[in-house]
Amino acid sequence: MQNYYFFLNFANIVCIFHKKSVTLHHICILGNMTNKELYREFCKSSSDLPIFMTDWWLDAVCAGKQWDVLLSFNEKGEIQAALPYLLRKRAWMKYIIMPQQTQIGGIWVSDAVLADSENRVADICQDFARQLAEMGLSYYYQHYPIGSPAAEQMRAQGFKVKERITYRIEDLSNLDKVINAFSKNKKRQLQKALSLHADMKMNVEDFYRFHMRCLQEQGKQISYSREFLLVLERKTARLQQSQIVSICNADNEVLAAAFLIWDKHSMYYLIPCYDQKYKDSGAGALLVLEAIKLARQKDVAFDFEGSMIRGVANHYKQFGSTPTTYYSIEKYYHWWFRLAVFWNWLRERIKR
Repeated sequence: MQNYYFFLNFANIVCIFHKKSVTLHHICILGNMTNKELYREFCKSSSDLPIFMTDWWLDAVCAGKQWDVLLSFNEKGEIQAALPYLLRKRAWMKYIIMPQQTQIGGIWVSDAVLADSENRVADICQDFARQLAEMGLSYYYQHYPIGSPAAEQMRAQGFKVKERITYRIEDLSNLDKVINAFSKNKKRQLQKALSLHADMKMNVEDFYRFHMRCLQEQGKQISYSREFLLVLERKTARLQQSQIVSICNADNEVLAAAFLIWDKHSMYYLIPCYDQKYKDSGAGALLVLEAIKLARQKDVAFDFEGSMIRGVANHYKQFGSTPTTYYSIEKYYHWWFRLAVFWNWLRERIKR
């Protein structure tokens, strides 16, 4: 980055001579910055990116792995669209998949492009499809942002598009109205939880141990490492974009807890966990209510962070949430990757 300021000054001189304003793309060309370096500079000045697509989030969830970004520039040399991705390799195969604990990825398009015309989005997606093809991938899979017009445009480029559902509460301005939309069952659970209280002081180590114990009691294993959560919590807490909420009884025993994150638009119910011994205590319903209250304080929508599991989806719907569609985009570039996926699935089935 020391060279950044040298090339910034040089770019300014060139642009003054030509009576043009300097852009990050000019700096990239003159300073030989990579897409990733350029994207980091862009993230510093852009508040509209979903939290899952920021450089610091990708640093956290891709620690020890390789992430990068494809970029699209407008005629002024400004970034108008981006496709950050996690690249994995196995044997001779390269593939793009979603990082863990990351709901949104794929193509982000600027508001200026969205306000212009559908043709610009189509051109951008065509260019990204070309760039992806040139990477020599065996497989591609990402979830695109809610409402993204890029999903249908990628279908036109030969990608497979599938609907996914998340559950959201958009308007939290009237808390009484939000609670009135809860099902009778959830309201009964809140009545049971009157003796419980919320706590905002649970540390990340205790949260990890609690989550791991809750899963072990159900005969399940935790899907992420302690180190992963420590890095994620440190990154998000430093920017004041995360909070651990726990529900405790009169003896300060933790019955339920959730790791919440948020950006300019939404709060995400990222990692909830519940002690099954207290499933009839109402702690789960109170946990959601406290998370909603926090989202209301932040003046953002509340997103249950999606679930395609019927039981979990039914639980979220009972809080008056609205099912909201977003899309997964997929493409097999080579038949042998499909065969490898099938073989891994078959091997896991045999182990069971």
